[in-house]
Amino acid sequence: MNITRLLFLNFIRAKGFIIALFVLVVASLLSLYIGKTFIEKHQKNIQKTAQAQQETIDRYVKFENKEMGLLLYYLKFGLVNEMPNLAGLSIGQRDINPSTMSVTIRNLEEQKYNTELHNPMYQLLGNMDFGFVLIYFFPLVIIAFCFNSLSEEKESGIWKLLCSQTDKPFLVIVQKIAIRWVIMEILLVVLLCIAQIYLQIPFNISWIIFGLVAFLYVLFWFALCTWIVSFQKNSNQNALLLLISWVLLTIVLPASANAFITNIYPTQEAFETLIESRDGYHKKWDLPKEPTLQKFKAHYPQFADFQHPENKDFSWLWYYAMQQMGDDEAQNAVKQFKNKLAKREELSKNIGYFFPTIHTQLVFNQVAQSDLDNQLKFWEALEQFHEKQKLHFYPKIFGDAPVLQENWQQWKLDFFKSQFQIHWAEKLLPILLMTIIFLILAMFQLRKIIV
Repeated sequence: MNITRLLFLNFIRAKGFIIALFVLVVASLLSLYIGKTFIEKHQKNIQKTAQAQQETIDRYVKFENKEMGLLLYYLKFGLVNEMPNLAGLSIGQRDINPSTMSVTIRNLEEQKYNTELHNPMYQLLGNMDFGFVLIYFFPLVIIAFCFNSLSEEKESGIWKLLCSQTDKPFLVIVQKIAIRWVIMEILLVVLLCIAQIYLQIPFNISWIIFGLVAFLYVLFWFALCTWIVSFQKNSNQNALLLLISWVLLTIVLPASANAFITNIYPTQEAFETLIESRDGYHKKWDLPKEPTLQKFKAHYPQFADFQHPENKDFSWLWYYAMQQMGDDEAQNAVKQFKNKLAKREELSKNIGYFFPTIHTQLVFNQVAQSDLDNQLKFWEALEQFHEKQKLHFYPKIFGDAPVLQENWQQWKLDFFKSQFQIHWAEKLLPILLMTIIFLILAMFQLRKIIV
């Protein structure tokens, strides 16, 4: 007990201890502020979109109330991808893909990939959320705390004295690293408690998974540091090996994995979708109308009784049929594109099982509903939402229903909430197993320590 107390006092009195923790706490609190700002921006966007939608509907209904088809050419209806407050800790792809989409009942594929304009430099830097601080900053502080746990004792000449006082000198090193681990985990728990209160994160399964993975991630880095230290290199060599490990695990391997995945599943279909979607309806202006109408009625047999007026170059039936052809003719490219994105996500998860940094980031994004899978589900929901609007308005457009008979006040923002299953083993076992492996290797090496 006296040795443990002495080791603890020596550690907290070290020159860089307070500075390192202060920098880490400041970075963490800053990340929470960034997350809070991001959530508030999302809520403001929802409010502005809802207000803009209602104002637009009221204005156009007032001035364009002669033809339902012309009115629906302009009106947009919004769908919101609900974002849990946990996304403030792991923003993921939410800052790239919009969480609120407003679309007309015209061709969807051109509208689906619209996004907000951002400062390119800001996008390059990205958001420093708490997940970023945990994955990148925490390991650096852990390395700074642990790299000389054994070498410092040997270089100062204290190690021989310690060995004379105990028959198990490796336990002294274990205690030193354990003290550092406990302090870092306590700091992590405190920061997570602050985050839960500050961001108003509900205590649910997603929050528990986030906390457990964060806890195991910190433990993994201590296990790795212990293993490196156990080789009894000098302080400079330990620091170099640990920094190389940090660069590999946080930068090189994730970047290599991303390049590999991108090369395996290239998504040239994204460009093909845009071209085929546009050509699908733009070229119809110069083609006979009957083939377009036949394809439309084959897609929607319930509208087969509506006819294009004879001797007329334009009708809303033909126009919206032409718009629908844009989506229909791009469907093959759309399916291939979404299929490749889904395969990218699956391959990323499989690769992440072997690399704790990648796995931790993926789990954070998944439980925060800010991953690629969430975006794919939102696109599917947007397609269903768009289809629902079309099926409601098409009969009224083709039948020349009076504009003012529609209850336009009912068209508020719609909301989509992603559902996903929590597989505890899938989320926790990969990083836990890697941690156990390094701990076993470290203990095996430490037992061989000699004076």
